[in-house]
Amino acid sequence: MPPSPCEIRETVETYLGRHPDERDALAGLLAVLDGPADVTARTTLPAHVTCSAVVIDRERRVLHIRHRATDGLMLTPGGHIEAQDRTLLAAALREVAEEAGIAPRALCLTWQLLGSPIDIDVHDIAANPLKGEPAHQHVDFRYVFYLADEEPPAITLQDEEVSGAQWLPLPEVTSPTLRVKLLHAQLDGQPKPVNASALIHDGAGRYLLHLRDHKPGIIGQSGAFALLGGGRTHADSSLEGTLLRELSEEVPGLRLEGLEPYTVEEATSVDGLSVPVKVFAGRWRGNPDRLRLHEGVLLHWFTPDELDRLRLDPATRDLIRRHAADNRPGGRQATATAPWGGDSRTVLNGIGVHLHLEDDEGRVLLGLRHPDSVYAGNTWHYLAGKCEGESALTCLLREAWEEAGLRIDPADAELLHVAHVVGTPDGQPLMQMIFRARRWEGVPELREPDKCLAWQWWPVDDLPANIVPYTRAAIEGIRAGRTYTELGWPTPVRRTGSRS
Repeated sequence: MPPSPCEIRETVETYLGRHPDERDALAGLLAVLDGPADVTARTTLPAHVTCSAVVIDRERRVLHIRHRATDGLMLTPGGHIEAQDRTLLAAALREVAEEAGIAPRALCLTWQLLGSPIDIDVHDIAANPLKGEPAHQHVDFRYVFYLADEEPPAITLQDEEVSGAQWLPLPEVTSPTLRVKLLHAQLDGQPKPVNASALIHDGAGRYLLHLRDHKPGIIGQSGAFALLGGGRTHADSSLEGTLLRELSEEVPGLRLEGLEPYTVEEATSVDGLSVPVKVFAGRWRGNPDRLRLHEGVLLHWFTPDELDRLRLDPATRDLIRRHAADNRPGGRQATATAPWGGDSRTVLNGIGVHLHLEDDEGRVLLGLRHPDSVYAGNTWHYLAGKCEGESALTCLLREAWEEAGLRIDPADAELLHVAHVVGTPDGQPLMQMIFRARRWEGVPELREPDKCLAWQWWPVDDLPANIVPYTRAAIEGIRAGRTYTELGWPTPVRRTGSRS
């Protein structure tokens, strides 16, 4: 099916967010999208949608072809939308494949524009008596692609429609509106990763894989096991930010230790494009069955010798085995025993921040967690959050505003207590920092109802029965004047002996 009016409108509105001065020029298209007419059909008059592919090589040249139907004008490949075109971008890819013989796998998206058109151009088309077409307008959606490889692919022209091809430097692009936008975008023709994936391992030879939904033509690697991750959006400040956002959307509650770049891999998009993927490696030691999965079918641990039994992209299989060979468990750093009886491997601790807020009556503020929360559902807890690449104090101020609409001056916050906790659902030890705010602005409000159902002030000597254990322990420790609490750790063994 061709793109729906809703999809086209969303594309147009995103484009107008970058070019608000063009709203009047596209008002006609927006009006037609509200009616019954199919704007993707060439029979829709007085205007309909077309798509073009702007292909840029490493020398910042743009592919132009000579269309026979336009009296030999040099234009970028493009044309009408066909019934099999699932998206506008797919229509542009089909046109460049038909007219110039360049397959989608030879192209990739630019990190500057991703899957958005660089230009939407409205231009007049002369009447064509041979086809019985009156004069009308094309609303042309123009998508930019880089060549995936250094050398330009061989051009195979569609002889009945195209009579020649040429690579023109950016300043010589024949369309004035396209030329201005290309020069302004500062496109260099050099592919860069536009997707991010997480190679998640437990440090003991197991790897976490995600079974995707079986939706052919909609989801890449449909119905197969794959790494968690996804594509960059214009709102992402970095590819690490892309990955953290994707993980929070797909598997909220999954927190990785030691996340760092590992390699860049090549994948194929659902449209057949070449996709450079930045792969980050990170550790996690939890039970995937305890996680809430918002996308896909399941998460499961696998060892490298089990991968041949799975429906899995060969490149992903090779990637895991390469990482496993470079990080074999049982090395020197993984075998020693710590004095307290545990494993001496370096285990990164997560950092959590909590707000200990007391009113004029000495009552402490607690929130009732949503029943569907991965951790401590339907239980009272501090206003809290985990640090996301930020300082603990910055995290505290952000969470106070995002969760409850409270504004706190950094000068009014002080560290009150620390609880070192192990035994959370993701298995990661957490250093829970409890801050007190001496003053604040605002009244606690429910700004994230999917996480918190209510805010309530509780007497410190009459706390609710269903309270997070370390929250109770921290409050009791604060009342007793202590600054540190441990929960879930083995009791330290006192070492005795004599010196000689």
